Amino acid sequence: MGVKIGIDVGGTFTDFLVAWEERAPEIYKVLSTPADPSIGVLEGLSRIAASQQPALAVQEFISGIDTIVHGTTVTTNATLTRKGAKSALLTTAGVRDALEMRRGVREEQYNNRFTNVTPLVPRYLRAGVGGRMDRDGRELGPLCPEDVERALALFKQEGVESISICFINAFANPAHEEQAAAAVRASMPDAYLTVSTALLPSIRFYDRLSTTALNSYVGPILSRYLDQLTERLRGIGFRGTLLIMQSNGGVMAPEVARDKAALTLLSGPAGGPGAGQVYARAHKKDDCIVIDMGGTSFEASLVAGTPMLVNDGSIDRHRIALPMLGIHTIGAGGGSLGWIDEGGLLRMGPQSAGADPGPACYGRGGTLPACTDANLVLGYLDPDFFAGGAMPLDTQRARGAIEQHIATRLGMTIEEAAAGMYRVVCNNMAQGIREVSIKRGFDPREFPLIVAGGAGPIHSGLICEELEIPFQIVPRESSILCAVGMLMGDLVHDFVRTFVSRLNGVDWPVLERIIGRMTEQGRDVLQRELIPAQRQTFQVKFDCRYLKQYHEVSFTVPPAAIDSRNTGAIAQAFHAEHNRLYGYSLEELQVPVEIINVRVQAIGRTEKPVFSEQPRAGTDPAPAFKGERQVYLPGVREFRRVPIYDGHRLGHGNQVPGPAVIEEATTAIFVSESFDCVVDALGSFALYHKGRADLVAGLVEGQRS
Repeated sequence: MGVKIGIDVGGTFTDFLVAWEERAPEIYKVLSTPADPSIGVLEGLSRIAASQQPALAVQEFISGIDTIVHGTTVTTNATLTRKGAKSALLTTAGVRDALEMRRGVREEQYNNRFTNVTPLVPRYLRAGVGGRMDRDGRELGPLCPEDVERALALFKQEGVESISICFINAFANPAHEEQAAAAVRASMPDAYLTVSTALLPSIRFYDRLSTTALNSYVGPILSRYLDQLTERLRGIGFRGTLLIMQSNGGVMAPEVARDKAALTLLSGPAGGPGAGQVYARAHKKDDCIVIDMGGTSFEASLVAGTPMLVNDGSIDRHRIALPMLGIHTIGAGGGSLGWIDEGGLLRMGPQSAGADPGPACYGRGGTLPACTDANLVLGYLDPDFFAGGAMPLDTQRARGAIEQHIATRLGMTIEEAAAGMYRVVCNNMAQGIREVSIKRGFDPREFPLIVAGGAGPIHSGLICEELEIPFQIVPRESSILCAVGMLMGDLVHDFVRTFVSRLNGVDWPVLERIIGRMTEQGRDVLQRELIPAQRQTFQVKFDCRYLKQYHEVSFTVPPAAIDSRNTGAIAQAFHAEHNRLYGYSLEELQVPVEIINVRVQAIGRTEKPVFSEQPRAGTDPAPAFKGERQVYLPGVREFRRVPIYDGHRLGHGNQVPGPAVIEEATTAIFVSESFDCVVDALGSFALYHKGRADLVAGLVEGQRS
């Protein structure tokens, strides 16, 4: 395996992880360039080349790179800022307002002032077309070519960049969509085109319509960006493989990404779960909960053997019905602002101070108290070592902001108010973890917590206390966790077909043909991506429900059950998953089970970087000791002097009893009074509840692996 680079382009920084064949991985960060993110990518590659010993020209450095895996927020930002392509829609006559009608359910039912999100396609560019299929795919009326021609004339006149085609019941028979698509290609060959049945051939019209519109809205933006990126990489001599991160945690070739741009819409944090599993496996665990607390947001996800997937979600209130990682995001970060609500209660977020002006302690004009201000007052941060000393913090400004806006109004001391802010934001994040664990049928106490983000390790101790999680791991690479995960991703392609049938009356020849066609589609895509047959795997999933239910449950179907046509085994798998999710099943009542969708996931296994183990450094952390300072201990609700350690000087096997603070250039780790810490073989900080050294067997003296 050659050298691989994971590149995660964020709103403020672009993160790089270089995985060498025989050297420890290296971390780099450069400022992002939002106007053209590819410029920031090349600046980072140039900086990496210049930092080598001896320094290399970027052309010489890039010639030795085998693979670049790239995560981008280009499509996400285009949607959030409403700067996507000028899009049009061809749909069945009479339903062009479905983008506004949505599912007919108001998101905030009791808010009479609540308004719908503005559709991505304006009404005058949504054209109804005569012709219709019924739900079984029978033609009720032929497609009206005159309607298509009139619509295309309007689209040309208006300078439309992209066109979506989505007809009612097209999932059952795509003939009308294919006919309309041929007309679009003939009349407007340069327009970006999304055909709903090519992207999402499944039941539920609004979900398919919204997903198709999203794909067309962001498709031209992503295509232009990938053109710029590939051109710049070729210009410096890159001849390796470029892969793009997907929302489902897998990767894909740029050619696939251009056609299915919506697959990248929620890919920003998608590398996190896969990376978390790497660090969990260092402790012989396949399952974990991954959290990432940055400056503005907090993401939580769960890995149970594999990262948990969901089949739909939303971005900026626009529905997207494509498989994606089940990542729960809330507004809780280092910049989250503290405020008092109308009832006199302390709140944290979702408003954020952002990077500019930032928290009050940044000294850049911010006057409102943020989470970082509270952390500084509580002693978790060294004002002279923030960002490795490159950005000193102003403690007095932090205290002043907390006093003015929180402490005085609540009749508290500044320290009590800061402690309240800390506790509230931790409770918010604990609730976020419940969303991905307890609400999905998992007990968080059974999972190690992988902690990432610059602010995460300061708060994870109290989160673990709240959820009774006894074990947490803070990777050395926690500040660029998603870039690590990108290098661990496989090529993944999802296919779906609607197949409505009672399970006990399924037409097996038809079902097997559907599965076979999707499997062949997946095999064709993987072959085009040069994945040999021995590295290809295929998983079959069904979306099922009890008869007369509305929502389905997606579950993996055992291959043997399909091979043997064993509907009983399939039903058992469905009952078990329904029971895990909702705490009950209707198996004993013998309620019929209904299949709605059949899914096939094609996976092409990629070569993964191997993170080498560090040599043992003994148990004594004394060489890393920096001194002591007053730090707030939430368990006893008071300040005490605790030791401070330089995380960069702690080695494999070093043990740090809590309470303590471990400082690194990109983060600070608060080892609370309830936890002890030991450095594991990958250099990660493994924090375990006092008395539970069995969780780090082999690392702590007296514990056997």
